[in-house]
Formats: sequence, structure tokens, C-alpha cells
Amino acid sequence: MARMIKDAEIVNCDAQLLRLEGDGSFAELPASGLVIVPLAQYLAQKTALISRGDVGVWFAPDDEPESLGADAASLTLIAVEFPAFTDGRGFSIGRLLRERFGFVGELRAFGDVFKDTMGYLKRCGFNAFVVNSDKNLEDALLGLNDFPEAYQTGLDQQQPLFRRRT
Repeated sequence: MARMIKDAEIVNCDAQLLRLEGDGSFAELPASGLVIVPLAQYLAQKTALISRGDVGVWFAPDDEPESLGADAASLTLIAVEFPAFTDGRGFSIGRLLRERFGFVGELRAFGDVFKDTMGYLKRCGFNAFVVNSDKNLEDALLGLNDFPEAYQTGLDQQQPLFRRRT
């Protein structure tokens, strides 16, 4: 079973990520178990997926959090794909889901995720990370604390440094 980082601990990855088929059709849902479906599939099959339970939604970099809107607050898992190190749109998606749409559940980053990005992802509200399989998971975990102080506010620190100084 694959492993990941969640809430600063290494745990087993408990969900199956479904992708669109090659022809663009939706993937077939397994009979049971936690699944993470693409945003388009969730929007098209929302009623059936909600009644099924055990479902999360994943965002591609070009998906808009506004299309999920208030439904974000009712989900327990949202994943955001980072297809390349140079693609930072997922940082904004995570922050918007937390701040504007009231998402409080597990916010999972997957794709090109590694130690150097973990602290920044945490500042944007991510609390779960599926690290590249060619990277050391224990080493990546250390990335959550690479920078113990930040000057500006973030989802992990609500006051700027000058206000926290005594």
C-alpha cells in the first residue's frame, strides 16, 4: 500500500484516485472504498456520489474552485494536482478552498510534491501530501518545518511576525 504524509505523520494512503478515461469519459466507480474523483465527474454525478459516500474531489490546475463553491464545505477530502514544479496554480486553489469556500477537511497535494514545496503548501492550507515515489518520505516530512518562522500571515499563522514579537 502506498504511503503519504497527513497531519505531519506518515500514514497509509487510504483513497483510490480516479482519472478520466482516454476518451474523456468518467471512470467507473469501485463498489466500495474511498475514491477521489475529478471535479468534472463530481459535478456531473453529484447526487449519486453524495449518496454513495466515501468520495473526495480532485482539482486539476485549470479547474476553478468557484465551480465547486459552497459544496466544498460539505466534503471531507479535496485533492489538488501539481503536475510540475513550475505550476503553482494549486497553491491558489488550496488557499481559495480554505478561505473563500470554507473547506475544513483534508486538503491533499499530489503530483510533483517533494520536500522543498511542503512548507509552502502547508502555509496555503494543505495538511496531506502524496510525495513523488522517487523521493524519501521521511526526508520530505522534514520539509514541513524548514522555515519555523514566516514574516507574513498564512493559513498556518494568522498574525504577521511584527505582531507576534514581544
